[in-house]
Amino acid sequence: MKVLVGKNFQSLVIDNDNDVFVEFYAPWCGHCKKLAPEWDKLAADLKDVSGLVIAKMDATANEVESVDIRGYPTLKFYPRGQKSNPIDYDGNRDADGFKSWLKEKSEAYKASLGGKTDEL
Repeated sequence: MKVLVGKNFQSLVIDNDNDVFVEFYAPWCGHCKKLAPEWDKLAADLKDVSGLVIAKMDATANEVESVDIRGYPTLKFYPRGQKSNPIDYDGNRDADGFKSWLKEKSEAYKASLGGKTDEL
């Protein structure tokens, strides 16, 4: 799990060749607290997937000009080669739901599965 702050957002999310899935959270947010163990599980499960980064950022302590946060948690996927058009996540908020969604969106995750997209 990468922890993002305003100063490293550009280098860790935008200026690299990885797919990056980011949770923008607020420490006081109940929904964020509920999501935290699932996000941690996702990061642990996918830690060895080359080219895919699972990250989180305290959006109350850090600002990024190009990111519009309207509520907490906000989940955005930054696909390699299309960083200027992040994709908002709107699926199930559990590790399996995230992995299912990433199977469709992340080329790095698809490659790590070796074509076995029916498995999580």
